[in-house]
Amino acid sequence: MTKAFPLKRNIAGLSAEFDLLVIGGGIYGAWSAYDAAQRGLKVALIEKNDWASGTSSASSKLIHGGLRYLEHYEFALVRHALRERKVLSKIAAHLVRPLDFILPVWKGPRASPLKLSAGLTLYDTLAFGSGPVKPHKHFRPRSLLKHYPYVDPDNLLGGFRYGDCQEDDARMTMTVVAAAQSAGAVCANRVQAEKILRDKNGVTGAKLKDVESGTTFDVRARCIVNSAGPWARTLLGPQAPKVKLIKGTHLLLPAIPGCTEAFLLTAKDGRVFFVIPWYGKTIVGTTEATVDSPDQQPTDEETSYLIDGVRRGLPGLGWTEADVIARYSGVRTLQADNAASLSAVTREFEIAEPEPRLVLPIGGKYTTSRCDAVEIVDRVQKALGQKKVRSQTHLKFLPGAPKDDFDTWLAASVKKLTAAGFDGLAASYAAHRHGTTIDELLKMVKKDPTLAQRVHPDAPFVRAEVALAFRDEMALSADDALRRRMPLALLVPDLAAARKDAETLRA
Repeated sequence: MTKAFPLKRNIAGLSAEFDLLVIGGGIYGAWSAYDAAQRGLKVALIEKNDWASGTSSASSKLIHGGLRYLEHYEFALVRHALRERKVLSKIAAHLVRPLDFILPVWKGPRASPLKLSAGLTLYDTLAFGSGPVKPHKHFRPRSLLKHYPYVDPDNLLGGFRYGDCQEDDARMTMTVVAAAQSAGAVCANRVQAEKILRDKNGVTGAKLKDVESGTTFDVRARCIVNSAGPWARTLLGPQAPKVKLIKGTHLLLPAIPGCTEAFLLTAKDGRVFFVIPWYGKTIVGTTEATVDSPDQQPTDEETSYLIDGVRRGLPGLGWTEADVIARYSGVRTLQADNAASLSAVTREFEIAEPEPRLVLPIGGKYTTSRCDAVEIVDRVQKALGQKKVRSQTHLKFLPGAPKDDFDTWLAASVKKLTAAGFDGLAASYAAHRHGTTIDELLKMVKKDPTLAQRVHPDAPFVRAEVALAFRDEMALSADDALRRRMPLALLVPDLAAARKDAETLRA
């Protein structure tokens, strides 16, 4: 069996004939390729840029049930997501970790403490005790302000703590790609699908371009999954199903001193958004707006909207637009419907088949991408006339996931890394991001102790991780390594020295 790592950019392997070609290396493409390969299909997975270079590296970095969906009575969606939260926290314990959320409550028409308590009780119940988080807890105003003195005290009725999970979205996607390779899929980034090939019976493959060399070639495949998300319509043309393109923007701001919890707040227009600790900084987001194109950048208006929301709920932080370290936007697809409000547009997942053996996923959530991929591959097997083979991805640990008690493994691993020269914070983050593959980092540092030094003093990543990204994780550029194999580009404003060092390590 092929190993998950090192990830190999297998251009030569694309000359074979495949049961399935998956176009798009975001989280949906990665899970679809992995699931199909694990069921015995011959699979190719391609991405025109880098793994998770689109929407899958522009999320809120959460694995969650979607508490706000209860407001629109989407109970099945929430229950589905909460069950999947449990699955992912088991098969990828190093990547999916519990995170407490604080939900302050003020006087107003939107939600009373009683209503919120009922909603959180339902949230706990829908999880069926599935963890890995604690049940919710109520705080009186004085207690909430004692712990979080920057919360707006005016008209404060108290608040709640509830649990969900956090992850590194780009890292998670790359790890699932590695799992797909280990199951037998041929994987290659920087390969663009230029045209779908067809005969009278349906799709037969695609014309591809190796972006690195500029060469073009055809790949033969009996079925195609177009998981290019908001870019899928470009390849399909006028016969593509109608979808809504929804843009979400996030900001990176400084850490909240002494705070390890996230916040769920409400903006002035009634939309909820998150304030989330992440790698020693804070993510604030997201906005939500319909757009016409998938290629979007954050705007000053969106930045002001989010900063205003934080000022309303957490005025004691004193944040302004000048405190923004970085900002990013992603565009996702939702089913086209006539809902008056985007918040009311369903996040339910849908699979379209605009022509024979061409499968197109629409909608969905990062949290449910694995189980949605199960449905995608079920549809592929049906389109190919195959007997359905049951998915096993919910039972298999992802590459790097410790099979023993995670907390025990983590303590031992951090001890090894710090003994090798990692500082304590960098050691903890490396263990969470790499899991059992920290052994490769340790080997590198043993040969060259300077690799245990941080890439940048203000971010908890070491030089060995950059070297490993180029050697074993299919990073082809400094941006691949410093934005997606690690999110350094989001956390520090000046990357000049880090980029120069990355190019040295690449060589």
